[in-house]
Amino acid sequence: MDPEQLLESSLESLEEEYSEDVSESGSDFEVTITPKKRLKQTVAHETLARKRPRRNVSDQSSSSPTPLASSSTPVQKGPRRRPTRQQKRGEKGERGRAEKEHITDGSLYEAVKFGRSALATVVSEWLESYKKDQEEGLLELINFLVQCSGCKGTVTKEMLSGMEKSDIICQLTQEFNEESQGYPLSLVGPEWRRFRESLCEFLAQLVRCCQHSLLYDSFLFGNVVQLLIVLADSQVRAFRHTSTFIATKLMSEVVEVAVTVSSQMEVTKRRLGLEKNKDVKHRASQKVEELEQLHSELLEQQTEVSSIIQAIVKGVFVHRYRDVVPEIRAVCIEELGRWLLSNPSVYLNDSYLKYLGWMLHDKQPMVRLRSVKALQGLYKEKKFISHLELFTSRFKERMLNMALDKDPEVAVEAVKLLLLINENTDGGLSDEEGAKMYCNVYATHRGRASAAGSFLYQILNKEVNKIVEEIGNEKRNEAFFHLLINFFIQGKSHGRGEYLVDSLWDVAGRELRDWETMTSLLLREREDEKVLGDDEETALIELMMGAIRQAAEATPPERRTQGKKNLSMKEKKIQTQDRRRITAHFIPLLPQLLAKYSADVGKVTYLLRAPLSFDLEDYSSNMTKSLDRLLGLVCEIVEKHTDESVLTECARLSIALCSERYTFSSRAQRAFSQMVDTQVERFTAVHKDLLEGTADEDELYTATTSLRRISVFISSMDVSSWRFLQQCFILLKTGTESMGFHSEVMVPALACSAFHLLWEGKKTSDSPNKAFLVLCDVLLVFCGDVMRANPELRALAVEPGDALRSELASFLMDYIFTETDDINSSGEEEEDVEEEMRKMKALQLRRKQLSGYCSLILCGVLEFHAASDVFKHYNKFNRDYGDIFKWMLSKTRIICPVESAKTVCLSLQQIFTSLLEEPHTRQHFMELRELARLYAMSFGINLHLIRKPLLALHQQGIRFALYDAQQEDASPPNLAFFEVLSEFSFKLIPEDRVLLLDYVKKKGGSLRSQWLHMYQRSLQSGSGSVAQSPRAKRRRTTSTSGSVRSSVEGSWLGDSSIGQIPAPALTSTVLRRGEEQLQDQEQASFTSLRPASQNSDSQDEFEESFLQRKTDPSRRRQAHSAEVTSQLDLLSLIEEDKEEDDIQESEEKEEEEEPEIEEYEDYSDDESVALPTNRFSSNHTSLEELFN
Repeated sequence: MDPEQLLESSLESLEEEYSEDVSESGSDFEVTITPKKRLKQTVAHETLARKRPRRNVSDQSSSSPTPLASSSTPVQKGPRRRPTRQQKRGEKGERGRAEKEHITDGSLYEAVKFGRSALATVVSEWLESYKKDQEEGLLELINFLVQCSGCKGTVTKEMLSGMEKSDIICQLTQEFNEESQGYPLSLVGPEWRRFRESLCEFLAQLVRCCQHSLLYDSFLFGNVVQLLIVLADSQVRAFRHTSTFIATKLMSEVVEVAVTVSSQMEVTKRRLGLEKNKDVKHRASQKVEELEQLHSELLEQQTEVSSIIQAIVKGVFVHRYRDVVPEIRAVCIEELGRWLLSNPSVYLNDSYLKYLGWMLHDKQPMVRLRSVKALQGLYKEKKFISHLELFTSRFKERMLNMALDKDPEVAVEAVKLLLLINENTDGGLSDEEGAKMYCNVYATHRGRASAAGSFLYQILNKEVNKIVEEIGNEKRNEAFFHLLINFFIQGKSHGRGEYLVDSLWDVAGRELRDWETMTSLLLREREDEKVLGDDEETALIELMMGAIRQAAEATPPERRTQGKKNLSMKEKKIQTQDRRRITAHFIPLLPQLLAKYSADVGKVTYLLRAPLSFDLEDYSSNMTKSLDRLLGLVCEIVEKHTDESVLTECARLSIALCSERYTFSSRAQRAFSQMVDTQVERFTAVHKDLLEGTADEDELYTATTSLRRISVFISSMDVSSWRFLQQCFILLKTGTESMGFHSEVMVPALACSAFHLLWEGKKTSDSPNKAFLVLCDVLLVFCGDVMRANPELRALAVEPGDALRSELASFLMDYIFTETDDINSSGEEEEDVEEEMRKMKALQLRRKQLSGYCSLILCGVLEFHAASDVFKHYNKFNRDYGDIFKWMLSKTRIICPVESAKTVCLSLQQIFTSLLEEPHTRQHFMELRELARLYAMSFGINLHLIRKPLLALHQQGIRFALYDAQQEDASPPNLAFFEVLSEFSFKLIPEDRVLLLDYVKKKGGSLRSQWLHMYQRSLQSGSGSVAQSPRAKRRRTTSTSGSVRSSVEGSWLGDSSIGQIPAPALTSTVLRRGEEQLQDQEQASFTSLRPASQNSDSQDEFEESFLQRKTDPSRRRQAHSAEVTSQLDLLSLIEEDKEEDDIQESEEKEEEEEPEIEEYEDYSDDESVALPTNRFSSNHTSLEELFN
């Protein structure tokens, strides 16, 4: 039997949580360092160690395993210490399991974890105790290593002296806490990040303090290294990860010592040679003897250090670098990079570089990232390049492919690595290889694009330097722009110039801010020999406008923006300076550019955007002539063009110039009004001929072009007082009746009429109800799916902006969902009939308005999540709008059941957030739970049809409840939402209950909460495969309100801290955006837990029918006597019976089952040790193939 089989035989009683498939755990090679016990002695740190016999490192065959110890010494636990008040104050961030951390008599773990004293002092104190008693000191250090892995057991003297290391590990494995959700290295948060940093510092201090003496003592480091090797070969992930982390970090420090010893040997050897080369008369024999003795001692130290290093490399690294756990692989590769940099003379060779190359193919981005960063450190040093030639030729293709890695961070670092290769190696990258990098400058991820921009800038600079040698340094920027323009044109990337500018902005900002050079190139006369071509001028204008926008706004392009970034004071100062320079330079030159390119649609479209980046207040001072010339040119451009893009830019510019905050706004308004008057007069002149059908082609063209121009400017100007729109209505009426007009005339006329309705609706501020209905009708016509589907009408489709969506939602709150006087609840017995009729008419109007808003959602004008503003009033306004609510729910579930369920959950989240922000009572929360129960009952009785929507609802609710769950100082503010979410649990089938239980455990981690426990129990109540904790049988209630679980102990309202937690105001838009960012990161982990078999329809239907027959007849009669005729109420009773039966079954199962240890992690097939393929490949190749 091999060691792996012996270890498995001693762990038969353990749960599979601690047994994981370890790659190469049963290897033929196992390193054993024979420790030698020494007498107690005190060795000074300053003196060198005496000559000791060399330690033997031998390979132990798998056919002769270490025998198990016959003694059954129990594992002893150290005494528990109650923390003092001062310790409690220092442990403010401790929660859950961390608060009950077991601390043995040794204070090493406590000191490293909490950092209560300098680690150098901690190491010094431990060394003093070790010198007094070596066995006690070693025992304390071993228990420290065991505690770092999260194990609660301790190693005793008897175990250390009478048992093999593998047997000790078997005993410790049984001491793991059954309720532990992780171990220190796997936990997240500031506290555990500090622990990892402190652990690294402790190991560094330990090696530094021992580098003159105890490092060469085979008793201390021999036992420690041997224990780490055995731990690294364990089946328990916590042991493997912790031991690998400590062993590799320890080796990194030992390598530093090995470099120091090696340099001392070189110096001593050189001094000894010089002394021996002297004449006999001048030679000092005593000095020669001292140098020879020193050289022999250094040689022995070098041998001892090398044996430690080789033991860790062969016993830990070569097995764990391909472990199934990506964190373990990442640690190995990260430390390998340190070894290569620290001691390149020993490790910078193909024997070690191959591991970095192999890990470039790893499936996990974390491992690939560590490998790329390790290579970056090597390629930065030009002295290492000669040693990397073979590696570069072997793995260059893979590094080039990683520039397109699916993980953005890996792709960014890969581009930086290729930049170093191109800069420091002799051959660099060929043109074909460099072309693979260029496409990244247009990537949506800004980090990847900036890295590719740095690579492009390096290539352009090389070419510019060659050109500058011929034309001089004065025209350096001009040569740069010529090269950049050619690159932009060759890439055929018209319309993406601002993305190229943003990619180069960090490295080429100085060149891209050279406005003088760009405008001089554009304003050159045609006779000039160096004038740009037409395509070059278009490209330069596009790049110049992108640079102007980037400098003035200090933000990346729209699709490349990753969250809102707050500018620093320095960035704001640079932005202000750039804006002033742009304004001062372009105000006098922009009219010249517009005059030159006024006939070109593409060029003038970009140039019209420039004033939007100016400080327009400067027109009010001494730039009135420039303003008049700009207004005149814009009006001329409107006269010349009918292209929609040009007219749209002119309209946007008119809105900016006509703003009332500028003193020159009246001038701009007058200029644009005169221009629109001219277009109206032209249309009026031919209007009569159009109606009579006598208009020729020129008159038809005049009417069409005039209507196009007016339809664009009417969106920013109110022309309803000009009586022009009445002519449009007559034209539309005549055209629809006779079907004789061309669509080119009808479409702009229809657009003008629509905007006229919007302007009229804006004016009716005294009658918002009618305006709301008109607005809903207009949006249905111009924003619906029919308008988007028709190619001829697609140009008229208008998307409502965020401001309009907010106004629509606010109207619901202000005019529809408001507390009104009930016509039947008034205290007056003789109520006026007219008052009743008025209230009835007002209710009918509100119902019509609510139906209009719901139609906007169902027709695709508004998003699905906007329905949350309707659903959250389901219970409160059910009397007035109940039929509309049910109609809306049914229609949304037909269109998209998953989105409908998410919207229901969103409405509950909004109500919950409002309760946190305002004073509330228990009754308010019970109303929320009642609303959740009503929603749950509305899902129907076919549990398999509603499976996907319910899973989506629970997933969204779990994410909301555990929001900010990783914060250290406070519990998540939304934990009480689990009490609401539990109302939907009875609709889940058993497979999905198990699925959600696993998902909650992974997301919640070590979190402990009464609401979380309540939610887990609601999931366990119907799952036959999940163990339940015993509880008393629930007593049924017959009242209608009994279906709401209102007597939950430890309610969230009882906790005073919950009501004081500030929570942000959540609207449907904000909440959806936040959840969409979290959903992309969690979707893979959630769907991977989905069970494969889902074919239990007939069995569940049989159980439901059986439960219906099993219902107590007296309960049915009682329900009928209470006039509970609804199918939903009957289902509530059925599910209550089913839940009680499931509880009884679970209680019987608990008496027979023993508590089991939970698994650390379930590995899927995707997490195997196989090397990953390229970006889009799905082949699974084994890592062992590289060793054949």
